[in-house]
Amino acid sequence: MRIDGRHYRSIWLAEDGWSVEIIDQTKLPHVVEIARLKTLADATHAIRAMLVRGAPLIGATAAYGLALALRERADDATMAEARAALMATRPTAVNLRWALERMARALAPLSESERPHTAHRLADEIADEDVATNRQIGVHGLKLIRKIAADKAARGGEGPVRILTHCNAGWLACVDWGTATAPIYMAHDAGLAVHVWVSETRPRNQGAAITAFELGQHGVPHTLVVDNAAGHLMQQGLVDMVLVGSDRTTAAGDVCNKIGTYLKALAARDNGVPFYVALPSSTIDQEIEAGRDVPIEERDGDEVLCVTGRGSDGALGRVAIAPRGTKARNPAFDVTPARLVSGLITERGVIGANAREIGGVADASGKPDARRGAARAKSCAK
Repeated sequence: MRIDGRHYRSIWLAEDGWSVEIIDQTKLPHVVEIARLKTLADATHAIRAMLVRGAPLIGATAAYGLALALRERADDATMAEARAALMATRPTAVNLRWALERMARALAPLSESERPHTAHRLADEIADEDVATNRQIGVHGLKLIRKIAADKAARGGEGPVRILTHCNAGWLACVDWGTATAPIYMAHDAGLAVHVWVSETRPRNQGAAITAFELGQHGVPHTLVVDNAAGHLMQQGLVDMVLVGSDRTTAAGDVCNKIGTYLKALAARDNGVPFYVALPSSTIDQEIEAGRDVPIEERDGDEVLCVTGRGSDGALGRVAIAPRGTKARNPAFDVTPARLVSGLITERGVIGANAREIGGVADASGKPDARRGAARAKSCAK
C-alpha cells in the first residue's frame, strides 16, 4: 500500500540482501521512520516493543528473526534458543508459533551450511504468501460489501456502505493489503462508495494512530470515533457492517482480537448489524476449541496510564492521564464467542464461525491440520 504515494510493505529485505527493514509503528502517525533489524535481539525487541504488531506481521518478523539468528550460527542449539526467544515475545498471536514451526520443520533436516540461506528464502516466502493471502481476503470481502451496498439500495437507502473497524487490521498489521482493510481498499479502488468509522482503540490507540493513517494515505473516507461511541452509532442506524481482524481464532470459531472487540460484537448483535472477522487461515488455531483457553497477554499498565502524542509545539511526548500512584490492569485482547460472529472472511472464502466449516479450511501450507480438535490445555490470562 502507499505512504505519500510511494508503495511500501511493512517489512522487507534491506539493500544488503540479509538485514531486514521495518516501519517503526510506535512513531506513527507523526513520523515515518524506518528501523533496521540485524540480529535476533533486534527482531525480538521489535515484536515485544510493538515496532511491528498484528498477527501476520508478527509471524513474518519472527521468521526473519530466526533467519538472522542462523546467519550468526546455525547449529541446533542456536535454532532452539532463537525459537524460544521469539516465542516468548507475544503469547496471543498464533501466527508467531505458526511461522516458527513452519521454519523449524523445513530447517531441521538441513546441514548448518544450508540453513542460513534457506531460512531467509523461507521468510521471504512467508512474507510473499501473506500478501497473496490478504489480496484473496480482499476479493472475498469485497463481495460482501457489494451485497450490502445492493441490499441497501434495494431498500431505498442512500450513501456509502458504512463500516466500523476496531484496532488496526490493515497493511501495517500484515505485510501488505491487510485483512479487514483489504476489502475496504478494493471497494474504494473499484469505485464503490464506503465510509469507515475508525474506533480509536485504547490503550495504544492503534485505530487512531495507524488505521486512520492508512486510510488517509489511500484516500478512503473515514471518521475517528472514541471506542465507546460504537454502540451509539449502531443504535442510530449509522453502521452497515462491523469488520475486524483476529489474532487467534479457535477451531470452534471463537475470535481473540484486540481488547474491546467483544463489546462491539455485543452491540452489533443487539442492533442487527453483521459482524465479520477477516483473517488468514494461519490465524486459526486448530489446537484450541474454546476461547477461554487462549492465553491473553497482559501488558504494562503504563500503556493505560499514559498517552503519546504531538504537542502544540510539534514535539512528541508522553503525558499521564491518571493520578500518580493509580494502578492499571492492561489485558491486550478479549474473546468474541462464535455465536456473535456473522462469518469469517478467509483467503479461501467466507465461512461460518463453527467447527464444521473451520475444519474444512486447510492451514496455510495447503494441508489440513491433523491436530484439529485435540484441544491443548493452556492457561488463561496471567
